[in-house]
Amino acid sequence: MKILVTGAKGQLGQAVCRALRWRGDHVVPVDAEDFDLTDNDAVRSFVEETQPSAIIHCAAYTAVDKAESEPETSCLVNAGGTLNIARAALSVNAALVYISTDYVFAGQGTEPQETDAPKGPLNVYGLGKLQGEDAIRSLMTRCYIVRTSWVFSAQGSNFVKTIRRLAREKRELRVVGDQVGSPTYAPDLAAFLAALVHSGKYGVYHATNEGECSWAEFAEAIIRGSGLRARVTPVTTAEWKSAARRPLNSRLSKASLDNAGFSRLPPWQDALERCLAELAAAPED
Repeated sequence: MKILVTGAKGQLGQAVCRALRWRGDHVVPVDAEDFDLTDNDAVRSFVEETQPSAIIHCAAYTAVDKAESEPETSCLVNAGGTLNIARAALSVNAALVYISTDYVFAGQGTEPQETDAPKGPLNVYGLGKLQGEDAIRSLMTRCYIVRTSWVFSAQGSNFVKTIRRLAREKRELRVVGDQVGSPTYAPDLAAFLAALVHSGKYGVYHATNEGECSWAEFAEAIIRGSGLRARVTPVTTAEWKSAARRPLNSRLSKASLDNAGFSRLPPWQDALERCLAELAAAPED
């Protein structure tokens, strides 16, 4: 299967390309230098020249706090760019996998959010990703929307690598303790996406590693697993000042995976262990 992967240099994009190649697919990796997502003609021209059977759209504006001061740019990429990808996919009759986020929800209560739960993004990033979902569903039937959360890996910039760096520099780290969700290891998510794009089971899915924790608990596990000594002090969201509001409840229900016959992703603790082993083996962290 010939599959175009946008955002191929990002942490998820890299993992998706590896997972697809492992399956024997013909992967066409693209990134910002190949075309401008916000240029409809450029996107369509590239896709029509490439003629993929499917597109996995990993590219996004992901700077959540910065998006608050750049709302037009953020939404132009996450909503407008996604609309351009959907139009291009339609022009070549390609299926589309869109990576969305738990931030499309307001995150109230303590129960895992179902795929059809009411939406209510608290920040510009979540709004743009929700608009991307709406754009796809208004145009396409051969599409998969996959919401995930708290993605990490041994590649790119992410919470795991930041905590490891800070734990080497400081004795104490203040980390938010009242936001709860599920860390998601990019290679585990990528393996699911690779299976999904071949399945023909179109629809909306929630895919994260199993289990839940707060950011503070996640940080403690990272530090402990890395053999570092920094102490984590949990703070409330109200105490932790940030430009973007974030949901307190980022739990996502996995009923969509169960109902479609897909295996759930492994526990996040197991995923973190594998990630830390990869980082330990790397020449540089």
